[in-house]
Amino acid sequence: MTARRNWSREELILAFNLYSRIPFGTINSRNPRIIELARLLGRTVGSVALKLANFARLDPALQKRGIKGLSHGGRGDEDVWREFSEQPEELVFESQRLMAMRLGTSVEELSGIETRDLPSAGREREALVRVRVNQSLFRDRVLSAYGYRCCVTGLTVRPLLIASHVIPWTEDPGNRLNPRNGLCLNALHDRAFDRQLMWIDEGFVIRLSTELRKKTAQSKQTVDWLQSSEGKTLLLPKHFQPDPVLLARHAAQCQ
Repeated sequence: MTARRNWSREELILAFNLYSRIPFGTINSRNPRIIELARLLGRTVGSVALKLANFARLDPALQKRGIKGLSHGGRGDEDVWREFSEQPEELVFESQRLMAMRLGTSVEELSGIETRDLPSAGREREALVRVRVNQSLFRDRVLSAYGYRCCVTGLTVRPLLIASHVIPWTEDPGNRLNPRNGLCLNALHDRAFDRQLMWIDEGFVIRLSTELRKKTAQSKQTVDWLQSSEGKTLLLPKHFQPDPVLLARHAAQCQ
């Protein structure tokens, strides 16, 4: 019988990275991403799926829904969860760097980062890459939580979907990577939300600014489409529902 191999910190970080990017309901041995990670780690698919399920027991978002995950897990799971909670931006970048090394590629390519506008080398480039890697994780977490469906219109065309920050990246460092500070919106509603022409009221009700009523003949069709969402309720995800406190902060800036 082969001795059971303990999970290293690096392996746990890579497993947590994947846990953060896929919906809880897809943690099973048939998930292609779990199969790929198992191959990279030299572990069985079942053991990787089990490790991701172990992380679920530490997830406060699942605990609020009464989902406990598996009741057992190693001390290392708790340590890595705590590290990601306390230093999210540092650990996200490290996890992507480690994954890029395993795949024999660059962290920029792995995260889908456009490099043409980046400096050729140096600290400025590294700082920009770190920011974009973290933004990539935020996008994955938010869009996957919503099932790649706009929470206003139900649109499922992925190239038109944006992971919108409720409170902008620059205004609240503590919530930069918090998926509950995110909404999955189509490009037009994202723009309206960002420009404070749309906000989310109590009960997750969609509200639109009276400024949108000042429409021209050329813009009537587009504005009418935007206004058709007035008074409707957001299509909420099961995991990482938007934080009402953060939504209220955004709404206060719109009125």
